[in-house]
Amino acid sequence: MSSHTPGTPARTYPPRPEAVYFYATCLVDMFVPEAGMDAITLLEREGIRVIFPDNQTCCGQPAFTSGFPDEARRVVESQLDLFPGDYPIVVPSGSCAGMIRWHWEKVIGNDPALKARAAAIAARTFELAEFLLHVVGFDRKDEGPATTVTLHTSCSARREMGTHLVGRELLARLGNVSLAHHDHESECCGFGGTFSLKHPDVSTAMVSDKVAALKATGASQLVTADCGCMLNITKRAAREDQDAGRSKPSLPGEHLATFLLRRTGGKQA
Repeated sequence: MSSHTPGTPARTYPPRPEAVYFYATCLVDMFVPEAGMDAITLLEREGIRVIFPDNQTCCGQPAFTSGFPDEARRVVESQLDLFPGDYPIVVPSGSCAGMIRWHWEKVIGNDPALKARAAAIAARTFELAEFLLHVVGFDRKDEGPATTVTLHTSCSARREMGTHLVGRELLARLGNVSLAHHDHESECCGFGGTFSLKHPDVSTAMVSDKVAALKATGASQLVTADCGCMLNITKRAAREDQDAGRSKPSLPGEHLATFLLRRTGGKQA
């Protein structure tokens, strides 16, 4: 199933390209760089040259969702020249991919030339799992032992990019992996960018509910394609483990890129 928002045409996908631009996201850059490196390795292993624009920054989502459109516009405008070639732009985060695909054109202002450039970038922006599934046709042999995992997708990525659908389908292509569905699957984990900073008590309650639902599946680990959610969920689970005196993590988490690479022989456990 193609990823698209309600009321828009289903997306069409290009043939496998010779090269792509890689938009790492600030959370990957600062907190989970291995997820970005593993995503790049996945793409390069498929024979795709990866171009990393050095001047990329934040996608502008924190400013946009916090009610600062002028600041978001400046962030977006500063990056419109990063992708001069006509290559797809691959993003290892559904929420950031959604920001570029659906909101860059909105926040850029009324300048027709800038809006056209933002729209052109949006049209060739793909979330990593979406790209691997629909463009690359990812289908590698699962070399790992039998295991059961549970999948979390951020609520914005779920709405805007359909990441729960592509994530499920990619995991289904791993012959030794079973997917355990959980209650509250469509609910926010409580991260929400600056939401967790502005409303820490509400955020803690939300992530606690999410952790309980994920643990109740009995899965051996969490897999997700959004680093903000992964950090929020696994750190809350680790805090609960600490309070309970457990030394072994009860809910380890892994970015989907790292999980796919490790399961298909490209990364040692």
